[in-house]
Formats: sequence, structure tokens, C-alpha cells
Amino acid sequence: MNNIACQYAVVRFTPFIETGEFANVGVILIAPKAQYFGFKLLDRRHGRITKFFEELEAKTFLASINDLKIELERINHVLKEHNFDPHHKSLDLQFAKDIFAELIRPRETMVRFSEPRVILVDQPKKTVEELFAYYVERDFVTKEYRETVLNKEIKRLLDQKVIGKKFQNTRVGDSEFTVLFPFVEMSGEQPLKVIKPLNLTQNDSTKILEHCGKWEFRMRELKKRDVFPEKVLFAVDGPTQNGSRIQAYQESLQILNDTGVTVLDYQNQRGILDFALNG
Repeated sequence: MNNIACQYAVVRFTPFIETGEFANVGVILIAPKAQYFGFKLLDRRHGRITKFFEELEAKTFLASINDLKIELERINHVLKEHNFDPHHKSLDLQFAKDIFAELIRPRETMVRFSEPRVILVDQPKKTVEELFAYYVERDFVTKEYRETVLNKEIKRLLDQKVIGKKFQNTRVGDSEFTVLFPFVEMSGEQPLKVIKPLNLTQNDSTKILEHCGKWEFRMRELKKRDVFPEKVLFAVDGPTQNGSRIQAYQESLQILNDTGVTVLDYQNQRGILDFALNG
């Protein structure tokens, strides 16, 4: 039963005030009547932040997050000094609300906060984890969702060069086995070119290799049946952090190459357009 009213705000990292660009890097939450204050910040796996803000050094981001963590811990201590603790019956609810309002007040700093939002929950502490997973880790982005986004980006790229209509969402194969591709250029009844956006950003190395393996099987099956398109391009999105995921990603690229397809980073727009226009 959702009966605890909470206020929360998303922590935003905005290193360049001039552009207003930001990345979600944390969540803070307060439940006055439950006497709870909690937060979670992105202090690991920050590669996507420094990749997005290419001019920024990682130490600048980490220093900003560490400063905020110290401040949030100080605020938590102040609240407890004012009996903001489930073990105390007497407390000043307005004081807690004022502290939270002052914390998220707009400032011209690298770290800012979203507008406060209200949510009814059962367990505030668990909700902090859930909100962090949603707003920072984007756990709603499944591989299917991400590949839908990649498809839209490739479609937009092709449309810009007025060649989008040449490529159709089409199945390739024979009467027993077919593979659906989002971008297929036909020459009569035969598939001439195929462009397949592929997401390999899964959250562990096993899932990356498994997803690659599905497409390896499909490519080899089309070849075995002698219905392999003349030219195939995989536009691949991969992880940014070092470690086992990068190793699995690089291994996956080699596996795909070995099937006879062309593999490019999906951000290589020039290379993708060159393939689409010239093959």
C-alpha cells in the first residue's frame, strides 16, 4: 500500500552553463513524515558522462560528485540533530521541508537539481534505488528499445540524403528460414544491400556475446541456404567502459566480421552513408 509521501529530485551534472546540457547523475529523496532522507550518486562507471562531455576531464566530474556527497552527508547529520530519525517521535517537519527546498534551489553550479517531484511509496529507501536505476542507469532501455532508437537514427540519416525510400523493412531468406532487416535495398527480387543497427551495450559480457551469437547464427544460416544479401552492414553500438564488456564487444565485432558482413560504429555516419550510396 503506497502511503508514504516523498519528495525527490534528480541530480544533474551541467559542466557547461553556456549550453545548458546536462546528464542525470543521482537522486535525492525526502519523506518528512517517515523521517527519512536518502540519496544515491553516480560515482562509478562514469564513462558515458566523460564521453558525452568530451572536453571534460574525469577528475572534474568525480570531484563535483564527491563535494556533493560530502554536502548531502552533512545535511543528513543536521536533520538527525533535529530529531529527523524514525526512532524519535518529536520532529520539525517544516524544518526538514525547508532544508530540502534550500538544497535543490537553482544555482549557477556544475551540479544542479530537477524540479521537485512527489511520489507515494511503501519503502522510501528502496525507492531511491529504483529511481536511480530509472533516471541514471536507464534500466527501462532494453536491447529491443535501444535498437528501435538506433533504427530511427539510421532512418533519419538516410532520409537526410533522400535515399531513405530505397531501403525498406523486409524479410530476407527462403521458404523455410527468414530474417527481418529494417533497411533492405532490393534489386528486383534480390536483396542488394542490408543495413542492420545492432545494440551491444548490454550490462554484462555474457549478454553481449549471446546477442551477437544470435546474429552470427542468422548470417551463417542465410549463407548456408545461399540467400545471403550481396552487401550487409552492421551499424553497432557498444559499451564505453573498459573491462570484460569491452572485451566481449571486441570479440563480437570479430565474430560478425568473420561472417562476411561489414561492421561500423553506428556513430560513423559518413561510413554508413558511403555504404548506402556506393556499397
